Amino acid sequence: MPAYNEQERVGATVAAVKPFADVVVVVDDGSKDNTITAAEDAGAVVIRHRINQGYGGALRTIFLTAQKYKPDILIIIDADGQHDPKDVPRFVEKIMEGYDVVIGSRFLEKTSADMVPGYRKFGMKVLDRATMIAAGNIRVSDSQCGYRAYAKSAYMVIHPSGKGMSAGSEILVQMSDHRLKVGEIPIKVRYDIDGTSSQNPFRHGLTVLMNVVRFVTIRRPVAAFGIPGVIILGIGVFLAFQALDISAKTGFWSPTITLVSMMLLMMGMLLITTALILYAVAQMIQMVGRE
Repeated sequence: MPAYNEQERVGATVAAVKPFADVVVVVDDGSKDNTITAAEDAGAVVIRHRINQGYGGALRTIFLTAQKYKPDILIIIDADGQHDPKDVPRFVEKIMEGYDVVIGSRFLEKTSADMVPGYRKFGMKVLDRATMIAAGNIRVSDSQCGYRAYAKSAYMVIHPSGKGMSAGSEILVQMSDHRLKVGEIPIKVRYDIDGTSSQNPFRHGLTVLMNVVRFVTIRRPVAAFGIPGVIILGIGVFLAFQALDISAKTGFWSPTITLVSMMLLMMGMLLITTALILYAVAQMIQMVGRE
């Protein structure tokens, strides 16, 4: 359970989760209030970050802790009360069906989707689409939901490295790399709780999107660079033939068309070369990850 300045809610969340868990671990991410005391009083084991490392840093600590103590199932739930702890047994049941990872989805049931504010829903769908491009062979309806369950086969091979909320997308990319079996269950998330986000929604969404774009360029270089490169190269070739045709018919070169075609030819070749280099690097990363 990652937590940052959640003294008002973390205790109640821990108490609600305890009946369904052997151990409740709260990662206090440099809180300036009494989050640690509230979590410990409710019966949680608290791991403290002396300085704030962001959501990604909290997740990294959670996964490292799970890899050290090796529980049968790792379930990550928000500390702010937005997630319903009563869904924990449903996550466990889904994992027991043979899934490596189970993700809570706000969009599998219409009633749950209707509870999501419109601006959030739009932003989530944009991030979902970008994440699915980066993740490749994984298809989920709610890539940004932090309420997730991981079997040992999953949490032992996942290593979050980024800071911020984009860590959820990074983990999905790693799931794809390791070809993990991913399932979903419908959940409801509360949006009537004040102060559940410390970030501006637009800025947060843009930051996550930029990080997802970075994942796409690294993991899917053919789509990010190769295809645009081929298109630009094709346009450059077309314009070069046009310049040759004008010269053959009139005896004069068109400096404008010639210059534009040369620029497009060089840009297209540069993008294609970049795609080939990044593709080779991505293949090596995936091979190392599988080992």
